[in-house]
Amino acid sequence: METTNVIVIEDHENILNSFIEIINSSPKFKVINGFTSGEEAIKFTKKQSNIDIMLVDIQLGGINGIQTIKEIKKNIPNVLPVIISVHENSKYVFDALCAGAIGYLTKNISPKELINALEQTQKGGAPMSSNIARKVVESFQSPNEKELSERENQILNLLAKGKSYASIADELYVSINTIKTHTRNIYEKLQVNSKKEIIEKYG
Repeated sequence: METTNVIVIEDHENILNSFIEIINSSPKFKVINGFTSGEEAIKFTKKQSNIDIMLVDIQLGGINGIQTIKEIKKNIPNVLPVIISVHENSKYVFDALCAGAIGYLTKNISPKELINALEQTQKGGAPMSSNIARKVVESFQSPNEKELSERENQILNLLAKGKSYASIADELYVSINTIKTHTRNIYEKLQVNSKKEIIEKYG
């Protein structure tokens, strides 16, 4: 059976060794190297191109996992990057996917789930922990703040900081009524019903 070559990038040595051990326990995969920094991994991939999958953490000591993916894909365009992280923040998820990651796993994953995720990757799938997949789905279901006009985005940011209509009106040199009209439009476009919801969602 032909094995799939994997590299692992994780700045905590114990976790790195644990991932390597789990992956090597499957006859389908072989970790050809592990790294505690993105810089080391990038250097390695300039000389070694027979890498199929890279498992990478987002928060690394030097350059982060997202930048590491971008740089390694310049060296090995066909490599399949999979993020494994404690972070479930939507921004991290989308930045990683935009950088070329095809999967996003959380670190509380079991050894069996990790191997299953790598098998999915190998077969052309896009493995995601269920809570991450839900975030991706929700983002497509709710209107994006980019649908707001430039002025509405300005007001949204100020509302999210907890500012009053009066202080926003002063700051933007417009009347309170104008702010109220914009706010109604914002509520409608973002499908929220109160300032409290705006602070919770965007604050």
